[in-house]
Amino acid sequence: MSTQQDLPPNGNGLFRTKTVEQSIRDTEEPEHALKKSLSALDLTVFGVGVIIGTGIFVLTGKVAKETAGPATAIAFVVAGVVCALAALCYAEFASTVPVAGSAYTFSYASLGELVAWIIGWDLVLEFALGTAVVAVGWSGYVRSLLDNAGWHLPDALSGPDVAEGFGFDILAFVLILILTVILVLGMKLSARVTTVVVAVKIAVVLIVIIAGLFFIDTANYSPFIPEAQPQPSGSGFDAPLVQLIFGYAPTNFGVMGIFTAASVVFFAFIGFDVVATAAEETKLPQRDMPRGIMASLFICTALYVAVSIVVTGMQHYTELSVSAPLADAFKAVGHPFYAGVISFGAAVGLTTVCMILLLGQTRVFFAMSRDGLLPRFFSKTHPRFRTPYRPTILLGVLIAVVAGLTSINELATLVNIGTLFAFVVVALGVIVLRRTRPDLHRAFRTPWVPLIPILSVAASVWLMLNLPAETWLRFAVWMVIGVIIYFTYGRKHSRVSRRTRA
Repeated sequence: MSTQQDLPPNGNGLFRTKTVEQSIRDTEEPEHALKKSLSALDLTVFGVGVIIGTGIFVLTGKVAKETAGPATAIAFVVAGVVCALAALCYAEFASTVPVAGSAYTFSYASLGELVAWIIGWDLVLEFALGTAVVAVGWSGYVRSLLDNAGWHLPDALSGPDVAEGFGFDILAFVLILILTVILVLGMKLSARVTTVVVAVKIAVVLIVIIAGLFFIDTANYSPFIPEAQPQPSGSGFDAPLVQLIFGYAPTNFGVMGIFTAASVVFFAFIGFDVVATAAEETKLPQRDMPRGIMASLFICTALYVAVSIVVTGMQHYTELSVSAPLADAFKAVGHPFYAGVISFGAAVGLTTVCMILLLGQTRVFFAMSRDGLLPRFFSKTHPRFRTPYRPTILLGVLIAVVAGLTSINELATLVNIGTLFAFVVVALGVIVLRRTRPDLHRAFRTPWVPLIPILSVAASVWLMLNLPAETWLRFAVWMVIGVIIYFTYGRKHSRVSRRTRA
């Protein structure tokens, strides 16, 4: 078995690794230990809670009308397979290294400290920005419901998108503060709240599916795969990176249009990797982590496929609404009541998405702090609730302010590139750790290594290349800032570095 003495003798090595054994020992320090309270069901609920959000209510219509037609259902299956490849890699790591931090912790054990810092810094951006974006979206649904009830918020409190002058989104701000309090009070309370909300959300989705079945016109499925059409070419930084590098222009509709659609609907699955951040708080992580990750992904894929089949059967894909396809489809068949039900389900659903993204963000920050790459002040847990209350409060307040003040829809693609980058690193980490530590006990083993991880890397990189060049530029700027912080602070204060020097 490896010991901490196996680390490179050079304390300044950028690729020094932190052994799995040391990672697990660090979780046993009383003042830095998290409470274990989650089961496989809790993890599955978390996964479903964060995956099912606006994607199921919005992306379905946009993709069907503009890219794939009724074959959107196949696009969801393709995207689900891509996510499953990454999920298999996450499941092996989460069961082998049951420590908070997800891809950050996995990278530290396999690829080294600098790579771990880069992926941790990437996840901080992904989860923080994702939380703010979702909170703003939730606020929009709630304002719509309030307007329907005859209650109107002043424009100055409805966010910068609504107000002509200064605007502050009070609803998004208050939501994040409330969720911050819930996360401080304990994971079990968070799991109970999530269970109730997810039950409501799934009930609404099932109502929509079952009710919609009675209004399907099979003629709307013809043609199931519409004839291929060239996509409008982008220009400059607005164009996909793959177009700038290879001159490849993706197509709408046709067989290739299904894969183009998959690169869009893939982002409706973002979030299942957050489940891995709760590994340290799971009672039996070796058994329950793989179950929670794979079960949540399977459930959401099935629901996405069912919704896309129903909505393209209720209304011809050329007539679907882009902004609210499900609600407008029911209006088109003379049942506007369901539009209100769908808006309610979307608002309720986004609550759990926001909370679980915030949960993932605080756990990554906590893990980096415990390793000394960020100030250790943030790695002490609450004496009663055993939660990382300091980073939770700090990040909760900061993200609440950002969500209240900023219209950040343009930056939402940064969440996508951050997630895909994490997928690539985790898949490579599985290959490396299999070679460097074959002796480790793996309760779950990714099948067909290295084929599955290589396929996961290839699929993730391809989707990244389909993102605008402008997104890559912003991502690169954030990474440069992170590298500067690492070399000025993290590298000097790293606990692994200090152990090596000692």
